[in-house]
Amino acid sequence: MGVKNLWDVLESCKKTLPLHHLQNKRVCVDLSCWMVPLQNVNKSHCPMTSKLYLTGLFHRIRALIALNCSLIFVTDGSIPAIKLATYRRRLNLGTDVENQATQDGANAQKLSSLRRNMGSEFSCMIKEAKYLGSAFGIPCLDGIEEAEAQCGLLNLESLCDGCFSSDSDIFLFGARTVYRDIYLGEGGHVVCYEMNDIEQKIGFGRSSLISLALLLGSDYSQGIRGLGLESACQIVKSVGDNHILRKIESEELSFARKKKNSKRHGQVKCNNRTTTLSSEVNMNGDIQIPRTDNQYFHVVEAYMNPKCHSADSDVVHRSLVQRPFQREKLQQICARFFEWPPEKTDEYLLPKIAERDLRRFAHLRSTSSRLDVNIPLKEVPVKCPVSAIIKRRTVHGRECFEVTWEEFYGVKSSVVCADLVESACPEKIKEFDDRGALEKKNHRKSRLKKSGKECSVAEIDQKLQDLLLDIELGSKSSSMASREIISDKMTTATEINFINLHPPVFSDSEGNADSRAVILCWETGVTVPKHEVIDLLSPSPLVHSRNVSRRAQMNNQHISIIDLSDSETEKSPEHARKARELRLFLASIGDDFH
Repeated sequence: MGVKNLWDVLESCKKTLPLHHLQNKRVCVDLSCWMVPLQNVNKSHCPMTSKLYLTGLFHRIRALIALNCSLIFVTDGSIPAIKLATYRRRLNLGTDVENQATQDGANAQKLSSLRRNMGSEFSCMIKEAKYLGSAFGIPCLDGIEEAEAQCGLLNLESLCDGCFSSDSDIFLFGARTVYRDIYLGEGGHVVCYEMNDIEQKIGFGRSSLISLALLLGSDYSQGIRGLGLESACQIVKSVGDNHILRKIESEELSFARKKKNSKRHGQVKCNNRTTTLSSEVNMNGDIQIPRTDNQYFHVVEAYMNPKCHSADSDVVHRSLVQRPFQREKLQQICARFFEWPPEKTDEYLLPKIAERDLRRFAHLRSTSSRLDVNIPLKEVPVKCPVSAIIKRRTVHGRECFEVTWEEFYGVKSSVVCADLVESACPEKIKEFDDRGALEKKNHRKSRLKKSGKECSVAEIDQKLQDLLLDIELGSKSSSMASREIISDKMTTATEINFINLHPPVFSDSEGNADSRAVILCWETGVTVPKHEVIDLLSPSPLVHSRNVSRRAQMNNQHISIIDLSDSETEKSPEHARKARELRLFLASIGDDFH
């Protein structure tokens, strides 16, 4: 529980941060605070034998490992003597136990801590969680007493970047950054509270929070009945964080004042609720707190100096060492608890392990860059986990890459954020873009590289001649009027004016019908018929042609331009199709020579 209503006091300091905020951080986990909600989910959905709580823990660890978030599991030790009263009340053992709990609270300094029942159902769950964590390479630190106290000490000594705990009294033990909740999946995030925000926004330091625990009640004290949340906060602020504990040590809680709303019945109305006070109200309206052998001093001492492993102890140093991931052991655990085959375990985990190593590689390169040490990718002493980029992807609106990993990860490919790849290996992105540009360029030449070899000029000429003959024959059959040959030196007029780079050259004196016929029939395969007699009284057919300027010779090409000209009425569908094919073919040839 922690301190009563303390999360409400800290509501203005609550921050919701994206899950990748935990990237490259070391975080302590109060393991019982993770297992209790997972246990409740398991009980509400299926029998405990299904191990649903372990499945939830597995996926939570898996998500944090992918962020290169190093975890340290911290477990509870013995129950502190000062907490025995609260512990017995929570067991709901009856009125006699309630009276005994009150007496224990008054004599807490005379009692010793109580060893926990390690055979309980919850203790067995903790053992299974530790066993699963060890397969992931997560160290576990067994606390002497309170796990949140040990987490708070590690955070206070800067041995970790934050703590996972839902017990609000972790701030009283010295924690500076606390993650209360974690949510996975799309839009995954953590709920974070930082002591700097509490000090600046609310004005409460560690001493003030301990004073609130005495006034409102906590695991170590019952508090003052009838004292509301706002009144307690005003009392603490009126004294100040620097003097509040000294005042409690000298005066206990006699300085706590509250105006009397009902002198006759000794009742005070707080937060629209009427509560009978267990303490006396004097004529001035002050609440008189009975002295009980300076019990408040022991509460303050329990928060300021809890029983924990010291920061420089060997136990703590061993817990800070990250252990290797044990693949076979994890496969055995998943087969035993979840009945998963090894392939399913690998499918869940191996891509996350590869992504974790990629984040470590990115962190290494970014650190080197900050130190003005820019090492090329091939010269980095640690091999880049990414082998190559396959393609771009979009996942939940985020730009990603599908990448292939190095063989030693045992996984072929997976999808990672583009930002991560950019920070780890921008050279791989450049290789991917260059490869894509080259493939796009080669695709344009696919018509000439069907078999992987370029077509020769002779093959191009042959294909061109075939197309010309098809077009000419099609145009003859579809013509509205028959073409008549004027003389033995005239050729049939065609729909094509084909200009070759090397046509026969004739002088002006030779520019008669014979020469024009030879030019028109060049390279067309059409021979000029000889001694053909025609009716001179019939009109000559119209010849549709236009001259086209020669194109500059490039790469010793033999064909530059072919102009197809027809009247719209003389084109048949077949002729139009053949002409279109010819234009496309010539366009592809031009692209290839360019």
